[in-house]
Amino acid sequence: MKYNRSIFLLSVLAAFLITSCSQQSVQEANQSETKELEAIFPKGNKGPSKFFTGSAYNYGLFPMDSTFTTLVGNVYFEPGARSNWHTHPAGQILIITDGVGYHQIEGEPIQVMKKGDVVKCPPNVRHWHGASPNTCLQQLYIVPNTEKGVVNWMEAVSDEQYKKVD
Repeated sequence: MKYNRSIFLLSVLAAFLITSCSQQSVQEANQSETKELEAIFPKGNKGPSKFFTGSAYNYGLFPMDSTFTTLVGNVYFEPGARSNWHTHPAGQILIITDGVGYHQIEGEPIQVMKKGDVVKCPPNVRHWHGASPNTCLQQLYIVPNTEKGVVNWMEAVSDEQYKKVD
């Protein structure tokens, strides 16, 4: 009888610890969802509504020139903000510096992007990117070979398209 009681008490204790750890993990995840982003660069200028849904801010870091032929900047997307569909004649590289966002190449599923991810957007391929519905996103963009052109803007990403995250 004493042996069964000990097993029972150990089982209750183990269940309590597992539940406590699970609840703590959920609370930590929720806190990280609502935390402010650690800004590396100033927010910049708000992007025009003809190219973005929601509030997105651009801060240029390296302007186009004929020596490096590369454009570099930072975009800060507020929750739910996203770019229109667009292409880059020489492609684009995104480096996610904070937050959680989405990226989609036309015809492929939406990819979730997080801090530390690097995304390659191939030349002349339709794509879009932006923040997740509840979290801001901050990304560096690199547009190489600007002598070929920088960006070709297209239509907005619909709410239906945006919500198709697997």
